[in-house]
Amino acid sequence: MSVQRKGVPFVAPRLPEASNANQEWLDTIFKGDCVAALERLPRQSVDLVFADPPYNLQLGGDLHRPDQSRGDACDDHWDQFESFEAYDAFTRAWLMAVRRVLKPDGGIWVIGSYHNIFRVGAILQDLGFWILNDVVWLKSNPMPNFRGKRLTNAHETMIWASKSKDSKYTFNYEALKTFNDDLQMRSDWHLPICTGSERLKDDDGQKVHPTQKPESLLYRVLLASTNPGDVVLDPFFGTGTTGAVAKKLGRHFVGVEREQSYIDAARQRIDEIDTVDPEALGVSRGKRAAPRVPFGSLIDAGLVSPGDRLTCSKGRHEAKVRADGSLVCGEHSGSIHKVGAAVQGLEACNGWTYWHVESSGKRQPIDTLRAEFRAVHMSSSSRSAA
Repeated sequence: MSVQRKGVPFVAPRLPEASNANQEWLDTIFKGDCVAALERLPRQSVDLVFADPPYNLQLGGDLHRPDQSRGDACDDHWDQFESFEAYDAFTRAWLMAVRRVLKPDGGIWVIGSYHNIFRVGAILQDLGFWILNDVVWLKSNPMPNFRGKRLTNAHETMIWASKSKDSKYTFNYEALKTFNDDLQMRSDWHLPICTGSERLKDDDGQKVHPTQKPESLLYRVLLASTNPGDVVLDPFFGTGTTGAVAKKLGRHFVGVEREQSYIDAARQRIDEIDTVDPEALGVSRGKRAAPRVPFGSLIDAGLVSPGDRLTCSKGRHEAKVRADGSLVCGEHSGSIHKVGAAVQGLEACNGWTYWHVESSGKRQPIDTLRAEFRAVHMSSSSRSAA
């Protein structure tokens, strides 16, 4: 694979692949081009990818403030490409490389600006990824537009996608909702850029990396779409924000980076982070994350008996429980969901919340019996296993 960067032809050599049995590649930073380095990882070994690729900013000349001082801008060689076609070829190459190592139910986040994110999104879809959301990072302290010829660029866009349309990707909905004061997390994230003590500086007080991302951004990404122990890959590791946050949240990381100065800064940064008590890494879980309980299990446990009658919340429909856990209501018979849908003339129904039992003169949804079953039987089985 040959990708033409500005004035520099790059050829990615093939390297020996790491073994699945050998986990030494975890929590490691590989030096080199991401396409070549990722060939060393086992297939389908990564749970999540966070990618902050070159934006191909197409800067023309230096950027100066009104007082003629030179402004910070990303004009490094790694962000320069000969053409859009060269950038597209580069994007397709690295996305194919990460797709190989991503698990079937894995996900990917890619961040970019208007310069590149639309091209990246199209190639993502061409390769079979399934876009779930785009998230707008609204910068509370963006860099001003010094030339005054365009709007101040105050946001960047992240694309969140699963490996395929059928992937059972991780989404910690309840955790994000709790994190956001019991409100659904929206797709616009208002966060400051990386400044102050978080910004890595060299011995001369200069920024180590021109586009270091804030840890608050990665914290939300990993909280949303990974679990403790998952493996997070960052193919453009830079100064290691992904690795730092992964370590703080009890996740493994794998990074790929070409520049030795960035690797050195990232390694020192991550080594200085203390590991977290595993008990502190738990997050809120919704009902969908709870163990599945068939309705028949309630009969096994004696919480419901054949012949018991269930009603809807207003008592308009009544169904009888049969020995196999099915219901019968007039001409309708079948599961709690099927009969619940049929009596309402609907295509689908959540039988756990539709059907009720009588208890102490009050109707309560059979979902309360399912919760009781989980509390008694599944907690005891967990203790036995432990």
